[in-house]
Amino acid sequence: MNDRLLALKLFSRAGRVGNFSSAGRELGLSQPSASRLIAALEADVGAALFSRTTRAVTLTDAGATYLMRVEAILAALDEADHEARGTGELRGVVRVGTPISFALREIIPRLPAFMKQHPALKIELRVTDRYPDLVTEGIDVSIQFGALPDSSATARKLIRQPRILTASPDYLRERGTPAMPSDLAHHVVIISPAHPSPTFSFRKDGRVVSVRVDGQLAITINEGAIASAVVGLGIAASSESSARAELEAGELVRVLPDWDVGSMEVTAVFVSGKTIKPAARAFTDFLATELRN
Repeated sequence: MNDRLLALKLFSRAGRVGNFSSAGRELGLSQPSASRLIAALEADVGAALFSRTTRAVTLTDAGATYLMRVEAILAALDEADHEARGTGELRGVVRVGTPISFALREIIPRLPAFMKQHPALKIELRVTDRYPDLVTEGIDVSIQFGALPDSSATARKLIRQPRILTASPDYLRERGTPAMPSDLAHHVVIISPAHPSPTFSFRKDGRVVSVRVDGQLAITINEGAIASAVVGLGIAASSESSARAELEAGELVRVLPDWDVGSMEVTAVFVSGKTIKPAARAFTDFLATELRN
């Protein structure tokens, strides 16, 4: 990679994360080398692209305008390289953000086939149950459940999964099996990202019933909620796929299966206004096909 192209890639990341050192590390550069490259780029351009303080670097007005142009050029170059190879081969790095449960249960089991198709592509899974910042974290595509926090984001709907309630057989033997949604008021329902509100809405035969549950236990990751339900700590809400293995193994059973607890939309999200990287598009296409099948 020549110095000019490296400098542009460094500038793009530094402009997003506001830090030369962090951007440099992503490209294998030391902090002094990163600073020298940015200084040389500013000299070539003939304008200050960053305002520097002891705590942070921020884009100048000229830098912000330059960043939009540079990112479009880098994306177009990536696309051109991909098309020129003419083989469909993907190279470089694709960074995928994904919730923990979805990574473990849906993405990782399918990765061997995708990686075999694209042996020159490096994949970074950024696994977290929080909504990541696609820009500052450099994520090319983020798999997200439910309503998007940023309505202006570029998104592609992948699949809609029903939300279900599950509990262990031991829990239900001890506490009884709910026959109606109102029975949940006498149970422990685990609060998790799959349903962070203590108020549940159920639908059946045109009726809508809302119930406020006992949120004695709250967990910040869905895998934790499933594990807690398995050991009998309460009733967990999850997507159907998140509990499939435990249901098939008999570790969990459905609670109120005749009632609709809503659904969860699975969406691939990209940085708004930015050209989608070919590798991110290919990964999303692959995942969409796999999930539909």
